[in-house]
Amino acid sequence: MNQRIKEIFDDKEMVKKIQDKLPKLFHIAELESSRAGKIGMEVGSVREKIIVALFLYKFGEINVKTEIPITESEVDVEVFNNPISIKTITGKNPSGVKLIWTVDAEKSKEFSEKYLPSCDMIFVQINWANGGGFYYIPKETQFEVIENIGRESYIKLPKPGTNPRGVEMSCKAIQELLQHKNTLSIPINWKKEIVDFKPFKRWIELWEQQ
Repeated sequence: MNQRIKEIFDDKEMVKKIQDKLPKLFHIAELESSRAGKIGMEVGSVREKIIVALFLYKFGEINVKTEIPITESEVDVEVFNNPISIKTITGKNPSGVKLIWTVDAEKSKEFSEKYLPSCDMIFVQINWANGGGFYYIPKETQFEVIENIGRESYIKLPKPGTNPRGVEMSCKAIQELLQHKNTLSIPINWKKEIVDFKPFKRWIELWEQQ
Protein backbone atom coordinates (compact mmCIF):
# COMPACT_ATOMS: atom_id res chain seq x y z
CA MET A 1 0.00 0.00 0.00
CA ASN A 2 1.22 3.47 -0.95
CA GLN A 3 1.55 5.24 2.43
CA ARG A 4 1.52 8.70 0.82
CA ILE A 5 -1.86 8.05 -0.80
CA LYS A 6 -3.06 6.64 2.53
CA GLU A 7 -2.32 10.08 4.04
CA ILE A 8 -5.32 11.47 2.11
CA PHE A 9 -7.65 9.04 3.88
CA ASP A 10 -6.07 9.69 7.30
CA ASP A 11 -6.27 13.49 7.00
CA LYS A 12 -9.67 14.55 8.39
CA GLU A 13 -9.54 17.98 6.72
CA MET A 14 -8.67 16.40 3.38
CA VAL A 15 -11.47 13.85 3.72
CA LYS A 16 -13.98 16.63 4.40
CA LYS A 17 -12.68 18.66 1.45
CA ILE A 18 -13.15 15.67 -0.87
CA GLN A 19 -16.65 15.04 0.47
CA ASP A 20 -17.60 18.71 0.07
CA LYS A 21 -15.90 19.58 -3.22
CA LEU A 22 -15.87 16.45 -5.38
CA PRO A 23 -19.65 16.43 -6.10
CA LYS A 24 -19.52 20.07 -7.23
CA LEU A 25 -16.40 19.57 -9.36
CA PHE A 26 -17.76 16.40 -10.98
CA HIS A 27 -21.07 18.18 -11.64
CA ILE A 28 -19.13 20.92 -13.44
CA ALA A 29 -17.28 18.20 -15.38
CA GLU A 30 -20.65 16.85 -16.55
CA LEU A 31 -21.86 20.30 -17.58
CA GLU A 32 -18.58 20.94 -19.41
CA SER A 33 -18.90 17.62 -21.28
CA SER A 34 -22.59 17.92 -22.17
CA ARG A 35 -24.34 18.95 -25.35
CA ALA A 36 -28.13 19.22 -25.62
CA GLY A 37 -28.46 17.58 -22.22
CA LYS A 38 -26.38 14.49 -23.05
CA ILE A 39 -23.04 13.81 -21.35
CA GLY A 40 -20.20 12.94 -23.74
CA MET A 41 -17.49 10.33 -23.23
CA GLU A 42 -14.94 13.09 -22.63
CA VAL A 43 -16.35 13.52 -19.11
CA GLY A 44 -13.98 10.73 -18.00
CA SER A 45 -10.93 12.76 -19.03
CA VAL A 46 -12.22 15.85 -17.20
CA ARG A 47 -12.88 13.83 -14.03
CA GLU A 48 -9.37 12.36 -14.29
CA LYS A 49 -7.89 15.88 -14.39
CA ILE A 50 -9.88 16.78 -11.25
CA ILE A 51 -8.36 13.82 -9.37
CA VAL A 52 -4.85 14.63 -10.64
CA ALA A 53 -5.39 18.22 -9.47
CA LEU A 54 -6.26 16.82 -6.03
CA PHE A 55 -2.87 15.08 -5.90
CA LEU A 56 -1.12 18.26 -7.04
CA TYR A 57 -2.94 20.25 -4.35
CA LYS A 58 -2.10 17.74 -1.61
CA PHE A 59 1.48 16.81 -2.53
CA GLY A 60 2.79 19.61 -4.77
CA GLU A 61 3.91 19.59 -8.40
CA ILE A 62 7.40 18.30 -7.59
CA ASN A 63 5.95 15.03 -6.26
CA VAL A 64 3.30 14.41 -8.94
CA LYS A 65 4.15 13.41 -12.50
CA THR A 66 1.35 14.23 -14.92
CA GLU A 67 3.14 13.77 -18.26
CA ILE A 68 2.64 10.03 -18.69
CA PRO A 69 3.68 8.47 -22.05
CA ILE A 70 0.76 7.30 -24.18
CA THR A 71 2.33 3.82 -24.23
CA GLU A 72 1.40 3.49 -20.53
CA SER A 73 -2.14 2.28 -21.14
CA GLU A 74 -3.03 1.78 -17.46
CA VAL A 75 -1.12 4.57 -15.71
CA ASP A 76 -2.73 8.03 -15.49
CA VAL A 77 -0.46 9.75 -12.95
CA GLU A 78 2.56 9.09 -10.73
CA VAL A 79 2.61 10.21 -7.09
CA PHE A 80 6.03 10.05 -5.42
CA ASN A 81 7.11 7.85 -8.39
CA ASN A 82 4.27 5.39 -7.73
CA PRO A 83 2.05 4.85 -10.80
CA ILE A 84 -1.71 5.14 -10.32
CA SER A 85 -4.69 4.34 -12.53
CA ILE A 86 -7.77 6.56 -12.19
CA LYS A 87 -11.21 5.06 -12.88
CA THR A 88 -14.56 6.85 -12.51
CA ILE A 89 -18.01 5.41 -13.12
CA THR A 90 -21.61 6.50 -12.60
CA GLY A 91 -24.31 4.24 -11.18
CA LYS A 92 -25.42 2.19 -8.19
CA ASN A 93 -24.13 -1.04 -9.74
CA PRO A 94 -20.94 0.12 -11.47
CA SER A 95 -20.13 -1.42 -14.83
CA GLY A 96 -18.37 -0.41 -18.02
CA VAL A 97 -14.99 0.28 -16.38
CA LYS A 98 -12.49 -0.12 -19.22
CA LEU A 99 -9.23 -2.01 -18.82
CA ILE A 100 -8.24 -1.48 -22.46
CA TRP A 101 -9.84 0.26 -25.43
CA THR A 102 -9.76 -1.89 -28.55
CA VAL A 103 -12.16 -2.90 -31.33
CA ASP A 104 -10.12 -5.98 -32.22
CA ALA A 105 -11.74 -9.18 -30.88
CA GLU A 106 -8.50 -11.18 -31.09
CA LYS A 107 -6.56 -8.50 -29.20
CA SER A 108 -9.30 -8.40 -26.56
CA LYS A 109 -9.03 -12.15 -26.02
CA GLU A 110 -5.22 -12.02 -25.88
CA PHE A 111 -5.36 -9.14 -23.40
CA SER A 112 -7.80 -11.00 -21.14
CA GLU A 113 -5.49 -14.03 -21.02
CA LYS A 114 -2.40 -12.00 -20.08
CA TYR A 115 -3.72 -9.03 -18.10
CA LEU A 116 -2.28 -8.33 -14.67
CA PRO A 117 -2.67 -5.00 -12.82
CA SER A 118 0.42 -2.84 -13.12
CA CYS A 119 -0.41 -0.15 -10.55
CA ASP A 120 -2.62 1.01 -7.69
CA MET A 121 -6.06 2.39 -8.52
CA ILE A 122 -8.11 5.38 -7.48
CA PHE A 123 -11.74 4.48 -8.14
CA VAL A 124 -14.60 6.95 -7.88
CA GLN A 125 -18.20 5.74 -7.92
CA ILE A 126 -20.66 8.54 -8.66
CA ASN A 127 -24.25 7.81 -7.70
CA TRP A 128 -26.15 11.06 -7.62
CA ALA A 129 -28.38 11.37 -4.55
CA ASN A 130 -27.82 7.73 -3.66
CA GLY A 131 -24.31 7.09 -2.34
CA GLY A 132 -20.98 6.07 -3.82
CA GLY A 133 -17.49 7.09 -2.81
CA PHE A 134 -13.80 7.71 -3.39
CA TYR A 135 -11.66 4.56 -3.13
CA TYR A 136 -7.99 3.61 -3.10
CA ILE A 137 -7.35 0.03 -4.28
CA PRO A 138 -3.72 -1.14 -3.92
CA LYS A 139 -2.21 -3.26 -6.68
CA GLU A 140 -1.85 -6.19 -4.26
CA THR A 141 -5.60 -6.10 -3.60
CA GLN A 142 -6.33 -6.26 -7.33
CA PHE A 143 -4.06 -9.31 -7.66
CA GLU A 144 -5.81 -10.97 -4.73
CA VAL A 145 -9.28 -10.44 -6.19
CA ILE A 146 -8.21 -11.84 -9.57
CA GLU A 147 -6.83 -14.89 -7.80
CA ASN A 148 -9.95 -15.32 -5.65
CA ILE A 149 -12.66 -15.00 -8.32
CA GLY A 150 -10.67 -16.10 -11.36
CA ARG A 151 -9.63 -14.22 -14.49
CA GLU A 152 -12.82 -15.21 -16.35
CA SER A 153 -14.99 -13.63 -13.63
CA TYR A 154 -12.76 -10.54 -13.27
CA ILE A 155 -12.65 -9.59 -16.95
CA LYS A 156 -15.66 -8.97 -19.18
CA LEU A 157 -15.05 -9.45 -22.89
CA PRO A 158 -17.24 -7.71 -25.49
CA LYS A 159 -20.07 -9.83 -26.88
CA PRO A 160 -19.39 -11.34 -30.32
CA GLY A 161 -21.19 -9.56 -33.14
CA THR A 162 -21.44 -6.26 -31.28
CA ASN A 163 -19.49 -3.07 -31.83
CA PRO A 164 -16.91 -3.56 -29.04
CA ARG A 165 -15.47 -0.58 -27.23
CA GLY A 166 -12.95 -2.46 -25.16
CA VAL A 167 -12.34 -4.97 -22.40
CA GLU A 168 -14.02 -4.19 -19.07
CA MET A 169 -13.85 -5.13 -15.42
CA SER A 170 -16.91 -7.15 -14.45
CA CYS A 171 -19.48 -5.89 -11.93
CA LYS A 172 -18.45 -8.77 -9.65
CA ALA A 173 -14.78 -7.70 -9.83
CA ILE A 174 -15.64 -4.08 -8.96
CA GLN A 175 -17.82 -5.12 -6.02
CA GLU A 176 -15.11 -7.43 -4.68
CA LEU A 177 -12.49 -4.69 -4.99
CA LEU A 178 -14.63 -2.04 -3.27
CA GLN A 179 -15.56 -4.36 -0.41
CA HIS A 180 -12.03 -5.71 0.16
CA LYS A 181 -10.62 -5.17 3.66
CA ASN A 182 -7.52 -3.42 2.30
CA THR A 183 -9.43 -0.95 0.11
CA LEU A 184 -9.57 2.54 1.62
CA SER A 185 -12.75 4.53 1.13
CA ILE A 186 -14.33 7.93 1.68
CA PRO A 187 -18.16 7.91 1.50
CA ILE A 188 -19.59 10.75 -0.56
CA ASN A 189 -23.07 12.23 -0.65
CA TRP A 190 -23.38 12.92 -4.37
CA LYS A 191 -25.68 15.91 -4.39
CA LYS A 192 -25.91 18.37 -7.26
CA GLU A 193 -25.88 22.05 -6.45
CA ILE A 194 -27.19 24.72 -8.78
CA VAL A 195 -24.14 25.89 -10.74
CA ASP A 196 -24.06 29.00 -12.93
CA PHE A 197 -21.91 27.39 -15.62
CA LYS A 198 -21.27 29.12 -18.94
CA PRO A 199 -19.21 26.76 -21.11
CA PHE A 200 -17.93 29.43 -23.49
CA LYS A 201 -17.23 32.18 -20.95
CA ARG A 202 -13.49 31.51 -20.43
CA TRP A 203 -12.89 31.21 -24.18
CA ILE A 204 -14.69 34.49 -24.84
CA GLU A 205 -12.54 36.12 -22.13
CA LEU A 206 -9.39 34.80 -23.81
CA TRP A 207 -10.56 36.18 -27.18
CA GLU A 208 -11.16 39.52 -25.51
CA GLN A 209 -7.60 39.75 -24.14
CA GLN A 210 -5.28 42.14 -25.97
